[in-house]
Amino acid sequence: MGGSNQWDAEWEVSEELAHQLISNQFPQLASKRIQKLGHGWDNTVYLVGTEYVFRFPRREVAIHSLTIEKNILPKLKDYCSIEYSLPLFFGEGKYGYPAPFLGYSYLSGEFPIGLTDEQRAVSATTLAVFLKNLHAFPVRIAEENGVRHDHRNLTDIALRKEKMHQFLSNISSHLSEEEYFALANYLKQLSIKKVKPKHTFLHGDLHFKNMLVDKNGKISGIIDWGDINIGHPACDLNVVYSFLPPNARPTFFDVYGEVDEETKLLARLMAIYIPILIMMQAIDLNDLRSIDEAKATIKRALAD
Repeated sequence: MGGSNQWDAEWEVSEELAHQLISNQFPQLASKRIQKLGHGWDNTVYLVGTEYVFRFPRREVAIHSLTIEKNILPKLKDYCSIEYSLPLFFGEGKYGYPAPFLGYSYLSGEFPIGLTDEQRAVSATTLAVFLKNLHAFPVRIAEENGVRHDHRNLTDIALRKEKMHQFLSNISSHLSEEEYFALANYLKQLSIKKVKPKHTFLHGDLHFKNMLVDKNGKISGIIDWGDINIGHPACDLNVVYSFLPPNARPTFFDVYGEVDEETKLLARLMAIYIPILIMMQAIDLNDLRSIDEAKATIKRALAD
């Protein structure tokens, strides 16, 4: 049953249940080994053989998002310059499991954890081309396929700032004095209340757990498209601050195109807000590796 945190599961999918659901509906996969890869805020993920990944919603809120992925992701082929999760299998809930689920082609790679600034800088142009193309996807087509407009109200900076003060209180015991005051000072200086809405097609949740890199640390894949929405491009542009070091940011904007100061402000805010959320979940799970990477991401996002 669900708990008190926004990432707590409303239902769990065991390995046995995952195998039952997959083998019953896709008998061609019945002989393949199924193993749990982990879970995010909204989905539990299983590797099937070596070729496929299946995502099972663990909260009701994820069901709508999965339906959107089914409809939209196949339409992005001409807009994605980086490999992404393409859905191939569409399953229905059975055996007491109430949600649909999707199977995707497996993308090889590792999460970009512990990379050097030099490794990160190599991906500046790759990320810029990817987001420039993705943000050109026609909003009309997205709307026709049920994609929502800014359902998380990301342009309301005052509300996000209020939440971040509470989050900072929650994680304070896991921060050094320097880390705590860097965040507190950033929030103190954040005076703008709201930014002007924009209407761009977005991945919606770009962070180090939804990006993959090759053995050299270069971006090679984008996964977990469950937060696709139409909204402010700053949501995706957070990677300029969360992933790229300061010296690589001009290269990114040279390729992507310059953006206004409000967009940069909101992008930096999201680059700090998202890893704080990741850190809070990682603390609950005692995931020290993710805690450390979230801290490093925040420090990088705050750097000029």
